[in-house]
Amino acid sequence: MFCDETLDAVEAIAAGELQPEGRIAHHLGYCRQCAAALESARRVETMLQGRPVPKPPQHFTIRTMARIRRARWRSDQFLDTGFNVAVALVALGVIATVWLLVDRSGLNAVGGDLLNLAESGAVTLVHRVAPSISLYAGAAALVLTALTIWWWAERDIGW
Repeated sequence: MFCDETLDAVEAIAAGELQPEGRIAHHLGYCRQCAAALESARRVETMLQGRPVPKPPQHFTIRTMARIRRARWRSDQFLDTGFNVAVALVALGVIATVWLLVDRSGLNAVGGDLLNLAESGAVTLVHRVAPSISLYAGAAALVLTALTIWWWAERDIGW
């Protein structure tokens, strides 16, 4: 066993959290530097246990938790912003790629014809529905009025 492995365990041994066993105990038996480090750590531990524990300031826990939440929220906001920017860049890349494919393949002529067809279909639909719009608006107003009166009547009963 080497000194660095033993020195890593010295503080835990001095605090009583770890019992020196096996290789560590053997190393502490013959290495004067590690034994001196353990003795020094035990003196520091004894001194610390003899000192009074200071009382934390009022609202210490509340302020600390608020700071932690605020730091976590800022971190999450930064991560969310980065994610949104990455998604926007990917979406922009996909749109640009589709646009280039359509432009290079000649499908934009077909797209123009499809747009004209959809436009003429929408115009025909509007011409057919336009005479009935007042009837639909009146029916919607009547249903809305009936629901409002029902709500008003039921709110007094408490159901």
